[in-house]
Amino acid sequence: MDAELASLEHKLEQLISQHASERARLMQHYATSAGENRRLKEQVVALEAANRELADKLGALGTRLEALLARIPEL
Repeated sequence: MDAELASLEHKLEQLISQHASERARLMQHYATSAGENRRLKEQVVALEAANRELADKLGALGTRLEALLARIPEL
């Protein structure tokens, strides 16, 4: 009976150790993923701002082009 209890105790200690190791691995993976997620969100914000700026420039260019075309006399 003592041998069985010792064996069960040993197996339980192994499971607890494995669980702790897996938890530490998952927490590290979570931290890495959270950092990457934060970086990607910042990148999206920057790209959206650049996209808006380019769209504004394109709109202004279209307006200028229309004004230039209006100045060309018809033949």
